[in-house]
Amino acid sequence: MKKQTEKRIRVLGTILFLAYLALLVYLLFFAERYGRGADAEYRVNRVPLLEIRRFLENRDTLGNWAVFLNVYGNVLLFVPFGAILPVLHRVFRHFQVTLAYGMILSVTVELIQFATRRGSCDVDDVLLNTLGCAIGYLLFALLRKCTVLRNRGKRER
Repeated sequence: MKKQTEKRIRVLGTILFLAYLALLVYLLFFAERYGRGADAEYRVNRVPLLEIRRFLENRDTLGNWAVFLNVYGNVLLFVPFGAILPVLHRVFRHFQVTLAYGMILSVTVELIQFATRRGSCDVDDVLLNTLGCAIGYLLFALLRKCTVLRNRGKRER
């Protein structure tokens, strides 16, 4: 019974992960609404925290929505990566491994954006995406710990 449940969770996790990756590709490379169109302004930032600071300091000029999308959106965008990946394979149940893969994915996205001039190539995005991956992993670990404790309590009864 336990093996069947684990298999179902992995299958569902795989489906969710693939859907998440498809959405990620769309949002990061094709969504014109988020500055991915052919006429969108292209920027490169190699200075850590420069764009984050610029968005936060110019909140009144840029607007709350722009700040939310650029700062918090980049974090939220990678939370599913950190939360779902450990469900798919045991190797990702190590924080450092999941975090490294999250950072590698983020750097890859930024390099593709640099090469294709879609979106902006920004070191701050890597920092924010990696933070989102870490938060996602911590949510996974918390949920897993709660599930283990709950199951342990059922066995002791």
